[in-house]
Amino acid sequence: MEFALEDLSLRWLLGQAVSLTALALCLVAFSSKRDDRLLVILIFANVAFAVQFALFESWVASGISALIILRIILARRYAGHTAIMVAILLATLLIAALTWRGPDDIPALAAGLLGTYGMFMLRGIAMRIMLAAAAFCWVISNLLAGSIGGSIAEGLIFVTNVVTILRIRRDSQRQPTP
Repeated sequence: MEFALEDLSLRWLLGQAVSLTALALCLVAFSSKRDDRLLVILIFANVAFAVQFALFESWVASGISALIILRIILARRYAGHTAIMVAILLATLLIAALTWRGPDDIPALAAGLLGTYGMFMLRGIAMRIMLAAAAFCWVISNLLAGSIGGSIAEGLIFVTNVVTILRIRRDSQRQPTP
């Protein structure tokens, strides 16, 4: 019973509430077939994820989630720009180095690196496949942090991403070739 009472701290409850907000934003984002809408909504979701991870004292995940906000903005404007992508990858590694606490931080680092490559270098289905791989890493990171809502959010993001990939593929097969 002692474990359950400790988990019901105000910080824990706030972390769960913020993660549910992120869940709602991510579902709306990943259900969109438009890349631009997906990325704009993800900015707001990552604000919630950064706050959630800070409340759970998962500092690598919090820092990378905050950096993802900048990454999304830059990736929208400078898609395919290798130098900017490398700068974001290096910033991700720097955040991890400065806040590293152990092996539990590996999934958040992997998610940050995969997502950065996907957003800068890929579009459409290929981008969503890479973001699905990043979502899987975020599921693990959320589980390790103790985030119920975040774990559900990233699991649903993964599934929603797969469904959206199938929708895009179906729509492209329906279009007649010129």
